[in-house]
Amino acid sequence: MTREVDVCILGAGSAGLYAAGQVARHTKSFLLVDPGPLGTTCARVGCMPSKVFIQAADDFHHRKRLARQGIHGGENLSVNIPEVLAHVRKMRDGFASGPAGKAEQLEKRGHLIRGAARFVDAHAVEVNGERIEAKAFVIATGSRPVVPAAWREQFGDKLITTDTLFEQEDLPASMAILGMGVIGLEMGQAIARLGVDVVGVDMAETIGGLSDDGVNYPAIAQLREEFPIWLGAPAELEPAENGRIRVKAGDNEKVVDKVLVALGRRPNLDGLNLQAASIALNERGLPEFDTATQRIGETHVFIAGDADGYRQILHEASDDGRIAGYNAAALAKGEDILRFRRKVPLAIVFSDPNIAMVGETFAHLDATLGEDEGFVVGERDFSSQARARVMQANHGVLHIYARMEDGKLLGAEMCMPRAEHIAHELAWTIEQGLTVADMLAMPFYHPVIEEGLQNALHDAYSQLPESARVPGIPDVPFAD
Repeated sequence: MTREVDVCILGAGSAGLYAAGQVARHTKSFLLVDPGPLGTTCARVGCMPSKVFIQAADDFHHRKRLARQGIHGGENLSVNIPEVLAHVRKMRDGFASGPAGKAEQLEKRGHLIRGAARFVDAHAVEVNGERIEAKAFVIATGSRPVVPAAWREQFGDKLITTDTLFEQEDLPASMAILGMGVIGLEMGQAIARLGVDVVGVDMAETIGGLSDDGVNYPAIAQLREEFPIWLGAPAELEPAENGRIRVKAGDNEKVVDKVLVALGRRPNLDGLNLQAASIALNERGLPEFDTATQRIGETHVFIAGDADGYRQILHEASDDGRIAGYNAAALAKGEDILRFRRKVPLAIVFSDPNIAMVGETFAHLDATLGEDEGFVVGERDFSSQARARVMQANHGVLHIYARMEDGKLLGAEMCMPRAEHIAHELAWTIEQGLTVADMLAMPFYHPVIEEGLQNALHDAYSQLPESARVPGIPDVPFAD
């Protein structure tokens, strides 16, 4: 059997659904292929269930602050972890029903089939024994957690990933979290706040993707107040007594009941038989593609979402899908594809305090411009910030980076209260090409967390040359 369509999209997750939305505007001859289960990584096992889990853990943790405000009884509160996990699953199912429902509607209209696709030549894939030929393809097959095969074979279900964490009926008394990136930090802190004995491990010396030592070190110190974090040595796992696991890293050692492996996610490309489509892979096992078009080389194949290994974040996946879908439809119709300007990079870790990175990182700027020559760093320490003190969240630091010659904002790294909001404000600012002076000309209310941003802007402004100054803006920060 052979079916011919203009565009075939492999994967019905976030990127695939956004790609389908663009394709459907230009042609009704398209097909999505997905092996299931339907519903996006974000809704099923990622962004949404993790935030429900974090919210429950944070709410329980905040009982420790109540007595300082004259509110007593918090010490008598208890947590039922099986009920917390049941709540997470209930909320998760609600979130996942949205995208799953959209995919099911496409299935009813004949635009989606369930099955695993495999390229058989440059212009066709095979699914469930059926040959599907298309003028253009979009690969949006998502990703899966990285777990060393030897570990999985040796320890089995004693190893947990975010794909299985929320399916647990209960949590053990002790756990190790391998990887102190976004997922490891978020889940490690949340699990610790629910009363589990937790240790975090990472071979890197940084956490949460930070590259600025002035932010990274305070972040590590703050998170270590809640659970031990071992950095700078790879984790080794060994069987221990009573079916437990001995975790070693450098001079550190601990026996735990289970291990959450948060070592990143691997794009789901290995089953696609890409060589049949004449698609070469680089040393990372990924195809080279243009981020402005999502096109793989000069082929008629586009790639989007986690599958491209570029920025494995939902809002980037949706943009990937839109770009890939638009260009795949254009190519199928014999039209020129378009190059799209990508948005300012934005990454947020929902730890407490939040960690966030916006625009250019410190490491990139330091390597390309040079601190004290090409850019300045504006700082605000939140240990004394007024609103943060009121919230009993006065810890962390904000660093903003501005170009020396004209004060244009370039990026920021932060570990601070409500960084999820400050990061958005800075991303919008950088997207608009604003300068430090432009920002300082805007109103800041009192008392709010944003005043900390104002302080950092003043600090940066005071370091700029006279040529980057604007009359009427003082170079001395206002007090809290």
